[in-house]
Amino acid sequence: MDHYAVLGQPVAHSRSPRIHSLFAAQSGAQLSYEAIEVAQDQLAEKLAALHAAGYAGFNLTLPHKTAAVALCESRSERAERAGAVNTLIRTATGWRGDNTDGAGLVRDLRHNLGAAIAGKRVLVLGSGGATRGILAPLLAEQPAELVVSGRNPWKPEELALAFKAVGPIRPATHYALKGDRYDLVINATSIGHQGGVPRLPPELFAPGALAYDLNYGKAAEPFLQWAAAQGAAKRADGLGMLVEQAAESFLLWRGLRPETAAVLAELRQP
Repeated sequence: MDHYAVLGQPVAHSRSPRIHSLFAAQSGAQLSYEAIEVAQDQLAEKLAALHAAGYAGFNLTLPHKTAAVALCESRSERAERAGAVNTLIRTATGWRGDNTDGAGLVRDLRHNLGAAIAGKRVLVLGSGGATRGILAPLLAEQPAELVVSGRNPWKPEELALAFKAVGPIRPATHYALKGDRYDLVINATSIGHQGGVPRLPPELFAPGALAYDLNYGKAAEPFLQWAAAQGAAKRADGLGMLVEQAAESFLLWRGLRPETAAVLAELRQP
């Protein structure tokens, strides 16, 4: 039996063990998947110990996605571009890093929500590691405009420069968005975990716009409630992205991409 886990702090709330148990049942795979809490300063030591224990792969969540980059002996192109890793695949001597977040987001938007990205005006709120992981896949969909907004201009400008070869990004502060209208607004900040919402100007949503939060559950509620009050026609949390990125990880580990629709429907049940 192969052993997998999600590593993070905190991590007890993670739905990844349930998702991967459903994937395993669907495919007939014999595997175990658990949630392991790992402090930020113990990640390197823990990865070495878990490799010695025979673990086959991991998903990574906060706060480990950026730190893990330097701990991988090799990385995929999309992980290198993102500067963040959310999936580790065992090698003979260490770990190969990959990033399935962007692929999971785009698949959720297109296949589960029926949301077009091509030709649309897209706004991403936040300029941290979560944003880095989704920019290249969003640019590949050829939006009419992709704007990255932060509290100050420096990080969005750094991202625009870092991804210049992939496609154009307009950096902005939250305040500078005043008067703009977007078809898709993605909250990639973590402020929802503290019950907050980024300080944003009103009327950001174009007619028929979708508000999407990369978080799921209670952490997504503040932004989605704000978006509803601001007139966003459609709203979605990141549970679909979680399932879709997990399916991409499963494919990397097992060579098979699970069907996600039934898994997502089960997780949506009260």
